[in-house]
Amino acid sequence: MSRKRTPSRSALPAPAGTPSRSALPTPAGTTPRGNRTRRRLLAGVIAGTVCAGLSAVPASAAPEPVVSRGVTIPAFYTPPTELPSANGTLIRTEALPLGLSIPGLDGRPMPGTATRLMYKSTDSAGQPVAVTGAYIEPSAAWKGTGARPLVAVASGTMGQGDQCAPSFALQNPLTLNGETVSVGYEALAIYRLLSTGAAVVVTDYVGLGTTDRLHTYVNRLDQAHALLDAARAAHAVPGASITTASRTGLYGYSQGGGASAAAAELQPTYAPDIPLAGTYAGAPPADLTSVMKGIDGSALAGALAWSINGFAQADPDLRAVVDANISAVGKAALADASTMCVGDAIFGYGFTKSSKWTTSGKSIADIIAADPRAKAALDKQRIGRLKPTGPVRLATGVQDDIVPHSQARQLAVDWCDKGGNVTYDAIVLPNLGDKILTNHLVPLITDQGDAISWLSDRLAGKPATSNCWSMPLQP
Repeated sequence: MSRKRTPSRSALPAPAGTPSRSALPTPAGTTPRGNRTRRRLLAGVIAGTVCAGLSAVPASAAPEPVVSRGVTIPAFYTPPTELPSANGTLIRTEALPLGLSIPGLDGRPMPGTATRLMYKSTDSAGQPVAVTGAYIEPSAAWKGTGARPLVAVASGTMGQGDQCAPSFALQNPLTLNGETVSVGYEALAIYRLLSTGAAVVVTDYVGLGTTDRLHTYVNRLDQAHALLDAARAAHAVPGASITTASRTGLYGYSQGGGASAAAAELQPTYAPDIPLAGTYAGAPPADLTSVMKGIDGSALAGALAWSINGFAQADPDLRAVVDANISAVGKAALADASTMCVGDAIFGYGFTKSSKWTTSGKSIADIIAADPRAKAALDKQRIGRLKPTGPVRLATGVQDDIVPHSQARQLAVDWCDKGGNVTYDAIVLPNLGDKILTNHLVPLITDQGDAISWLSDRLAGKPATSNCWSMPLQP
């Protein structure tokens, strides 16, 4: 049996209009009970309310386990009813066995010892939220100057189903059960960072893993807060060797690049206590209007559904536009995608055009552009209106057509105009195939070594020199 609980802190506002219990179809690969609760969440997202007629769970009853596409989500990921007041406060921890680990010569596991964690953050509506993640204490010694540093990693796109959570992927590098496909591809970057002797904390983001709400995919505030609060929480992990003198770096590519970029902007106001030494933002989705056009009709078209689901949950204006313009076919697709990981989305909705999901036959980007409420809501997600803290390295593949190169380059220009210490690196590669993800994914690998080397220098206290002067010369 399974149940995805409705949020205890009004995470889903309830405008008028109550759909029937069968308003949304059963996503593939989800048990009936678990899917009944998924329908409650999606109905709240799409139609703005919680389904009527569902029996309440007695307050004293233990929560039923959530099963998402055949994967039982551990009870650890179910948040408590009450949350602590301070952001970054640890709620609970447990040992996390790494799926890829070998014993070292000194008997310690390589690359380190992991701890699963849940901590308190604040969502984009200013409400308390529980977020999960993982801290890894490296076996390697830190060879740089100063105390062992910390890198807060924001993962690239994993999906919207709870089974896709990055911390879950560290334990299960490959989830392949006939109902879902999830690959923990961020392990490569995480393990390379650990090999430098830096400690690593990974955030699962808001709603990814935790079973009380949907993942708010590419939500600027949610992601930045979750990443910065993960860095705070890491200091309280039992056995962690980082100290108050430890420098902190942020690392992310794609969705993670947007999260790290937003966190660098918000650090002065949200987390001034985090000693931010440097930020790597690879292929950041800074302008979601442009990114929507890049994703639409691509191999990763399912990510468009994740963003719609998340923003409709978090923003009443966008929810109203979605409810008015998404067809029954589109609502079914949104519900189905809400439990998917990247592999599922590629197989299920690869190269789908969003015009198939709307009542008018227009693309979702065109509908948003024509609606002042939706346009304003999406415009609030724009990264680049604030000066980032400390040095930032921004890399983008010039052929990237999924997270378009032009909007990532514009972020570098915007930061330079504000006096940011920006190292901009345009990754020049041939066109490796239109809309099939290769132009987006290959720079992830080719730039990774340089990105980690640059960030390691910042964590060692070495200064970075901005190359904003070269922007007119770079593609």
